[in-house]
Amino acid sequence: MALADKTRLRLLNLMRDEEVCVCFFAEILGDSQPKISRHLAYLRNAGLVKARRDGKWMHYSIVEPEDEGGKRVMQSVLAWLDEQPELNAERARYKTVCRTPELLVQIARTPINFALPARENMEEPQRADDRQTQEPAYAGAGHNEIEEFLL
Repeated sequence: MALADKTRLRLLNLMRDEEVCVCFFAEILGDSQPKISRHLAYLRNAGLVKARRDGKWMHYSIVEPEDEGGKRVMQSVLAWLDEQPELNAERARYKTVCRTPELLVQIARTPINFALPARENMEEPQRADDRQTQEPAYAGAGHNEIEEFLL
């Protein structure tokens, strides 16, 4: 029954390569955090995923089944997910939005520290009162606006 829901399949699809912080699921899938948490609990109770706490953040990953039949089912499901263009696009979006270290955007105050861009024209230091601060084009934008900016 755990594999009979599209949302749970989409979650497994995002976790197929690595552990994923729960904060990214709602952003990528466009579903509410309570819905995501309910489906992750269902997968965890079925023994298909495991959770790891890192401070206030929960990270989820796929558990490889111990028995051969379970392994074959999980491999078949993941192979089928890999053939779905819509799900490949979600995985690509996850890798672009959530794993690009150069981005200054932190989705839902995630535990990932993004690198700051290199400062241009660093030959001459500026006095504090001479500096003009410029915000990036996405500063102050909401999640949907950030998504449009990034994609």
